[in-house]
Amino acid sequence: MPVLPAERDRFPEDLFQNGIMQEHPERVWWVMHTRPRQEKSLARDLYQRRIPFYLPLSAQRRRSRRNICTSYVPLFTSYLFMLADPEERIAAFTTSIVRSLPVVEQQELWRDLTQICRLIASGAAVTPEKRLVPGDLVEIQSGPVARLRGTILKTALGSRLVVQVDFIQRGASVLLDDFTRVRIDQRSPR
Repeated sequence: MPVLPAERDRFPEDLFQNGIMQEHPERVWWVMHTRPRQEKSLARDLYQRRIPFYLPLSAQRRRSRRNICTSYVPLFTSYLFMLADPEERIAAFTTSIVRSLPVVEQQELWRDLTQICRLIASGAAVTPEKRLVPGDLVEIQSGPVARLRGTILKTALGSRLVVQVDFIQRGASVLLDDFTRVRIDQRSPR
């Protein structure tokens, strides 16, 4: 069976680089909760409809006989983030959505998703974190994840930086190498 290419994880491609929020103030973030294993199907449908979305994907490598296969799986199973106006949100319900969750803190979700996007783009092995535990809030000062803020988690393999999406109480983490990190005050603005 042929290996499929990686699917689109966002639309538009420059979702986190441009001023899409200023261009379309009627669009707001919605967290779409899908049926199991239907995140990519929803992403394909939203792309065809030209509705902005973000589906964080994590590369998973497995050995199959003598080959190493890479598959791209949703970082947060059953969740997709859609940036839509009210009409676009209703149009999305013709797909595999169980429910849509309104986001009150729009700027906070923008920040969290931008950090998750940068974390994935860093090229480090990203691990989903389902149970977030309190820890020191830090900001990374150098390396491929510089200026990201997150929580330090101690594991048997070493320290991990956990970047979380507060709205769904999930996050993603990377193993910290020799990055310079500075503890920051919990009350400081992000």
